[in-house]
Amino acid sequence: MQNLRTLLALAFLAVSIKPAVAGEHLFDEIIVTERQTKRVIYLEDQLDISPDTSQLLKKVPGANVNGNGPLSGIPQYRGMFGARIGFVINGALLAPAGPNWMDPPLSYVAPAQLVKLEVYRGIAPVSVPQETIGGAIISETVSADFTNTKEFTSSGILTTSAQSVNDGFLLSGLTSFANNSHHVSIAAMSEEGDDARFSGGRILPSSYERERGEVSYGFRSANHTFSINYTRNTTGEAGTPTLAMDIDYFSGDLFNARYQYEGQGWSLDARLFGSELHHGMTNYHLRPTPIDKTLWRQNTTSAENEGFVISGTHQDDFGEWQIGFDYFSTVNNSLIDNPNNTMFFVEGFNNATRSVSGVFAEHQHRFSGKFQLEIGARINYVKMSADAVDGTPARMMPPAMALRDQFNEADRDSSDTNLDMVAKLWHRTSDTLSLYAGIAQKTRSPSFQERFLWLPLQATGGLADGFTYTGNLDLEAEESRDIELGFDLIYSRFNISPRLFYREVRDFIQGTPTENQAALMFVNMMNLRNRTDNPNPLRFNNVDAEFYGLDIDWKYTLNENWSFSGLMNYVRGKRSDVDDNLYRVAPANMTFVVDYEQENWNLNAELVAYASQNHVSLINSEETTTGYELMNISGSYLVTENLRLSMGVDNVLDETYQDHLTGYNRARNPDIVVGGRLYGYGRNVFLKANYKW
Repeated sequence: MQNLRTLLALAFLAVSIKPAVAGEHLFDEIIVTERQTKRVIYLEDQLDISPDTSQLLKKVPGANVNGNGPLSGIPQYRGMFGARIGFVINGALLAPAGPNWMDPPLSYVAPAQLVKLEVYRGIAPVSVPQETIGGAIISETVSADFTNTKEFTSSGILTTSAQSVNDGFLLSGLTSFANNSHHVSIAAMSEEGDDARFSGGRILPSSYERERGEVSYGFRSANHTFSINYTRNTTGEAGTPTLAMDIDYFSGDLFNARYQYEGQGWSLDARLFGSELHHGMTNYHLRPTPIDKTLWRQNTTSAENEGFVISGTHQDDFGEWQIGFDYFSTVNNSLIDNPNNTMFFVEGFNNATRSVSGVFAEHQHRFSGKFQLEIGARINYVKMSADAVDGTPARMMPPAMALRDQFNEADRDSSDTNLDMVAKLWHRTSDTLSLYAGIAQKTRSPSFQERFLWLPLQATGGLADGFTYTGNLDLEAEESRDIELGFDLIYSRFNISPRLFYREVRDFIQGTPTENQAALMFVNMMNLRNRTDNPNPLRFNNVDAEFYGLDIDWKYTLNENWSFSGLMNYVRGKRSDVDDNLYRVAPANMTFVVDYEQENWNLNAELVAYASQNHVSLINSEETTTGYELMNISGSYLVTENLRLSMGVDNVLDETYQDHLTGYNRARNPDIVVGGRLYGYGRNVFLKANYKW
């Protein structure tokens, strides 16, 4: 009841404040672009120091994070998460090496080296990532830029930070040289942290270590621009307490090149990219080791990604045309073994291949000064295949043998032709008010886990529900019909942008109780052998689902020193074919921020409130959670033109709380029972310094 009163009080405050200056930012770090189509988080003045880039999304209306570990947050947007969201990193697509998304795409861009993070609000255009049924997120890391003179100039930035909740420490730097024709930059970062604290103990394991290096070069001549970028990302030991294993290592090499031509009224943009990712994980090196050595497991996986995007843009007096085609493919492998038994192995995935070839056309049109229209269409051709698999269980246990043979003897090649269509309309009724409406059809073909998981395992793209799953070679592509309505009001000292949305998804891919007797027998036999009580496995199947809700962001500027801003989010996700809710959907939440600014310093106070979540999935045995409120404070001081110092305290009152999206504990821990929901971090005092030259 207390949580409900808090949410209602904040809602009343949000809608009763007098209105603010046109063009003001919603937050210091968030810029509202033309037509309110996306939110952009600029990292230059960002005070948060979480190593998880996805945590920044909590500053965006409609967004949240499924937390599986300190580096393994999976973005959620309006109830959808993971592979349903399209990600772009420095213009490149990337598919994780971890079949449980221990390395989600945003983990390859640490906040310390980010320039900006863009989130398309609501329906994403067809010209951004290929499959965006759940939204689109674009990230860009720090690099040099061209100057306006022939003389080379040097610039750089050095960042260091420390925090108390996990004794975390970060050191990051960039140096660059540039003139009007060339630029080159080198960036490096190292960060680490211990197991995080909460008011009742520690979250085990939640330590982490990561290093990242990046080199880029650019050349410009007349209307031609060429750039090339190489990144090396190395993650050491890192905990993922909601999953069955922890990160032993990640090593990734990322490459991309870009060519741009600016003509008279038209432009060409071509990108070529690829990455080679390797990953190892175990259930014994960070968390307490299984007493029975036959239960020790390590899993080595890899992902090879490659692709390109070519698009042309033509501008005229009425708007812009964009036409392009793109391609992205990934090959995933996974091998599970036991270091105590060289005879044991399981080929989780063997050359699981997925490729998407797309073509798109998009038009933005202006009708006088009052109407703007965006229409677009995209066709994606998706091909998937996998090689035959094997494993020790399939050689010794009849149920596993039956599952292996069913998979190997089946037709493992499949293809989908998917159509996306988008239409958005803005009507500017006055200088202060613009009305918005959007409709779309969006599609997504199954992931390689959903299609090719042949043995009951928990390699499910980070669902972290404790169930084992099997894939389904007969899955259909998801097809969503979306509608959203809203308005953008910018009046005097006040701006507000609410959005109502509804999404109906046909053939939504969801785990449901399996009817495969071999899978049921295998799990029961493993329970008897290992003295465990794992539930019956689920199988990925097509069901029907719907999502609906409301998200709002607003700001009120009192004067040149004081401002107030906030977010309000509500989403409901449920099955429409049976009476059940969808798993791991964010509860209603609000953020209220007070800012005080002077010429060279500022203070910031933030109240975050989450309601209880009672709409939980019965099929996934999801538990309800109670609501909570947190208070955070921070500030910064510009010591010199080049040096800025920042500090703050998260969870000032050291509240004990459980984030509904954080998941359940899977590691033995004297402070949190196995199967219990993880606690959020306790009070965290942090310091940060930025030096530029």
